[in-house]
Amino acid sequence: MHARRLLTGLVPLTLVAATATACGGDDEQTSVSDSGEKLDKVTLTLNWYPYGEHAPFYYGKKRKIFEKHGIDVEIRAGQGSQKTVQATGAGQTDFGWADTPAVLAGVDQGVKVKSLGVFLQTTPASVQSFTSEGLTSPGDLKGRTIAGTAGDALTKTFPIFLEKNGMDVGDVTVQNTDPAGKIAAVISGKTDALLGYASDQGPTMRHKAEKDVSYLRFSEHGLNFYSNGLIAGARTLQGRGDLARRMTAAVSEAWAAAEKSPGPAVAAMEGASEQLPPKDVLSEQFKTTLTLLHTDATEGKAPGVNTEADWRRTIEIFSEAGLVKNPKSVTQYWDAANGVKDSHGEHSEGEKGAKG
Repeated sequence: MHARRLLTGLVPLTLVAATATACGGDDEQTSVSDSGEKLDKVTLTLNWYPYGEHAPFYYGKKRKIFEKHGIDVEIRAGQGSQKTVQATGAGQTDFGWADTPAVLAGVDQGVKVKSLGVFLQTTPASVQSFTSEGLTSPGDLKGRTIAGTAGDALTKTFPIFLEKNGMDVGDVTVQNTDPAGKIAAVISGKTDALLGYASDQGPTMRHKAEKDVSYLRFSEHGLNFYSNGLIAGARTLQGRGDLARRMTAAVSEAWAAAEKSPGPAVAAMEGASEQLPPKDVLSEQFKTTLTLLHTDATEGKAPGVNTEADWRRTIEIFSEAGLVKNPKSVTQYWDAANGVKDSHGEHSEGEKGAKG
C-alpha cells in the first residue's frame, strides 16, 4: 500500500485531487502553549500515510521541539509525493514532506514550490527480493522478472542502474504492476523481485511473508540521488520566511533527537493512523531510514544540510531519466537561505551560490 507514494510528478496539474489536503490556514492563525507562549499553527502534509520514516515528526511534537521554535504543527497523512508537492505549491498546506523527484517534476510543470532541505540524501531505491532467491549482485538479475510501476521514479532510473552495472534493459523483464500490488506479486511468485524503497516495502514484505528480504540498493551499486525532504510553497516562503526558517530548524532538531532515541521515536507514533504498520515493521523502517541521512559531503552535519553538488547530481540523473524535461539551476529547486543550517549555525553549503 505504501508503494503508491512512489508515483512522482508525472500526472498533469489538472488532475490534482481537490481533497488532497485541507487549506493550510490563514497567516494569523496562532495558538498558545501551556507556558503561555504564542505559537504559529502550521500544517505538514506527509508523502503518504504515516510509516516508520515519519517517526521524527511525531517525536518532535511529543518532545515539544516544534513548540520550542514557536510552532504548533498539525501532521497530516498524504496521498503520494506528487499530490503533496502540488498541494504545497497551491497553498493548501504550509509545508510538505515529499520525494525530490516529485519536487523536480513539479517545478518542471510550473508548481511554485521549493525544497528547504532533503533529509534522505542516500536514496532507499532498491531491488527487493526474498533472500532465498539468491540475488546478491546486479548481475544476478539477468533473466529475472521484477515488479515495477510504469512512469514512476524507480522504473525511470532502473535502466541507469543497470547501465552502471554493465547491463541493459533487455537483460531484465520489468512487469508493470500497480504500486499496491508489488509486494503481493513477489509473495505469490509472479515476479522474482520488486522495485521499491528499502525503508518502506521491504520490512512490510518480510513481516507479511515471514521470510528474510535482501536488497540491491541503487546507492551501493553506483547510483545515488536525493530522496525525501521538507518543502514549502511560494505563499509560505514569500510571506512567512521567518516561519520557514524556524520550521526547518525544528525539523532538523527533531530528526537529530530521533536518531539518538530511535525506540522512543517510533513509540511516539502510536495512534498516528489507522493504517499504521505493526511496531516491528515501524522499527525496521526507521532503522533503515537512519542509514540514508547523509552523503559523503554532509557526513557529520545536522540532518537536512544539503550541498549544491549533491543537488546538481540529482538534477542530472532525473534529467537523464526523462523525469525532468527542462532542468533548471539548483536555486530554482532549493531555497538554501531558508534551509537547514549546519551544526555551527551557518547556512547550508551552496547559499553563497544561491545569493551570487
